[in-house]
Amino acid sequence: MVELKSDAGLAAMREAGRVVAEALAAVEAAAGVGVSLLELDEVAREVLRKAGAGSPFLGYRPSFAPVPFPAVICASVNDAVVHGIPDGYRLRDGDLLSIDCGALLNGWAGDAAVSFTVGAAAEADVRLIDATRRALEAGIAAAVVGNRTGDIAHAIAGVARAQGYGLPEGFGGHGIGRRMHEDPHVPNEGRPGRGYPLRPGLVLAIEPMLTAGGRDDYDTDPDGWTLRTTDGTRAAHIEHTVAITEDGPRILTLP
Repeated sequence: MVELKSDAGLAAMREAGRVVAEALAAVEAAAGVGVSLLELDEVAREVLRKAGAGSPFLGYRPSFAPVPFPAVICASVNDAVVHGIPDGYRLRDGDLLSIDCGALLNGWAGDAAVSFTVGAAAEADVRLIDATRRALEAGIAAAVVGNRTGDIAHAIAGVARAQGYGLPEGFGGHGIGRRMHEDPHVPNEGRPGRGYPLRPGLVLAIEPMLTAGGRDDYDTDPDGWTLRTTDGTRAAHIEHTVAITEDGPRILTLP
């Protein structure tokens, strides 16, 4: 069921989005060579705690997962696309790190992700992250009243495919509101004019995931969560929570 949010609901989601933005900024600032993924998870936990917010990630267990998710961030390194579980891995110079984080505040959710490099950045990684950011921007620009989810998907894929990047098949964004995952699904590739109609009050988490090798298939780690590129090439993931309004798309997870 799709729920359209009132102005009051959007305002509450904006506050949850601010917490997500603060957590992501704190994690990126703390990330450096030698810092462990578990330490970054603790940074995000502290931001949530100080804001009085909960985590929609911690304890989340969808049907595909063998165990509940044990952290408040997903930390995906290099060839990990999404859903990486923070562990004792210590970041190395040149790593590409994607961090996904959510917050629950006063009954409303926010969800966003960033990708960045640690230490010296390889030119190929910079290009991949930039393309992922531009794909997100294109998707957000298509998130207007009168369009459909397929228009968002088409815009995202247009940027990714033009640069030769892959899009993991079947993965994409989602509706969001009182729960982190709501209808409708927002694919990262699709046909314009198809899919769910975009109406004022609809809120979507738009999240392109691009793979450098150009492949759309993926492998799943034994942990049942972490998705990896099948060819070992790197991936990037960037996300915002976006409200559809009469005045155009409104990003709720900006700082």
